Order: sequence, then C-alpha cells, then structure tokens
Amino acid sequence: MGGDVDLMVISILTRRLRPGKTYEDFRKAWYHSMGFGIPCRLYSAINVFDQREVIVVGLGEVQHGQDPMALLRTDVKERLEHPLDDVIEPDIGRRFGIVVSEDDFSPLGELGDKPASVDGKLTDFGEVAAGLALAGRLFKQASEERDEARKSGVQK
Repeated sequence: MGGDVDLMVISILTRRLRPGKTYEDFRKAWYHSMGFGIPCRLYSAINVFDQREVIVVGLGEVQHGQDPMALLRTDVKERLEHPLDDVIEPDIGRRFGIVVSEDDFSPLGELGDKPASVDGKLTDFGEVAAGLALAGRLFKQASEERDEARKSGVQK
C-alpha cells in the first residue's frame, strides 16, 4: 500500500446487528469522521450465511517514525464519539494480526514456489516475532484505554 513500512497489520472485526437494524444503520453509526493518517483500507462485508453479521477487515501500515499508540487512540476516540450500542449487539469478535505474506493467485496455471514476502520484501520471522509482541501490547493497551474511557465517559 505504501513505502518504508515497519508493520502491516490486519484486523478482522465481526459484529451482529440488533434485530430490525440494517447494514445502512450500522454504516451511519460506524463510519469514521477522521482518517488515521496512514495507509489504511477497511472492507465491510455481510455474512452470506447470517445477514445480521457485519465483518470489517482492515489493512493498515505503521511506517518508520510513526507512533502506533497515536494511531490506535484515533480509533478509540472515534468509537467513543460514535458508539454503535444502538445498532449492534454487545459481543464483538476481534482478531488482529501482523501480515507475514501476501500471495497473488490470480494468474491461471503453474505458479511455482515463492517464499513469504510482503510488498516484495522477504519476511524476516525474527522481526515478525518482535512485531507480534509489540502489536499485542499496543492493542491490549488501546483496548484497556478504550474500556476505561468508556466507563468514565472521558476521552483521551
């Protein structure tokens, strides 16, 4: 998506619409009013087997010199300012990961072997281990800050 990337992160969030609510209701409440200031794409989908389930897949990059907590706090602030409580049920499925490989299976025919890589750069699994540890701490901290702010009604 961009250049000089420290970390490419993927998030998969699943939410269940309350009875009588639609994706359009969800989108009105969910849509961010502020951008993150990094290459970031979010893809929304409706589960083909359960049309009340909305799946949002996000791809974001943290580039050299950026403060990941500042980026996560932007998302926390958005969620607190635009609560989804009236539209979705309380349980939210949250999965976060570090992208370790991207593979294009579009061509027809034999592809051959290819080592794990992202944006043409071979994956260094030592760096991945450090990135996983860091990302785990950051996502946990952001979640705790969001939960605390939500309880107290104060936004950071």
